[in-house]
Amino acid sequence: MLGRALTLVGGLAGAAGLSQFPEFSQQYVQRLGGAVDELGRFVAEFDADAGEAGLTRSAALADLGQGGTMGAQRAETMAGVILRYERLSADLVALRSAGPFTRAYQMRSFADAEIAQAAWEDFQPAVPLNLAGSIFAGAGFLAGLTLMGTIMALLRALFRRRRARVA
Repeated sequence: MLGRALTLVGGLAGAAGLSQFPEFSQQYVQRLGGAVDELGRFVAEFDADAGEAGLTRSAALADLGQGGTMGAQRAETMAGVILRYERLSADLVALRSAGPFTRAYQMRSFADAEIAQAAWEDFQPAVPLNLAGSIFAGAGFLAGLTLMGTIMALLRALFRRRRARVA
């Protein structure tokens, strides 16, 4: 009886947890879009400055890198900003074009720890009243049931062996 109750609790916990994925992924995408917009502004300003100086982006980075210690550090920082912008832009395109189920398969696009942490800190669980939330809840329920059922079966088998040894 206790084993069945714990298995049911595991299923319910899985349902509650996994049903939140569509909402979390939506909030991540919103934060990702904001980050891409802001980084895009910096990259566009850098490209405009380079263009006014008659340089390409890579030539401007090289030129900036030859300007002493501060220039080299600034060039390295700007190169990192450009790389992050390009990576996040690609992730944003992939996630915006994906529905909630496809997003689950594209977990690699949730790779930015800074954005994920910020989304998690502001995340508010929601009751999923749409099809995607319901399907994720059902999958979580089945996963939780399976996990707890397996754990309970292993524990029962372990205690049966001990009883058999004692007897």
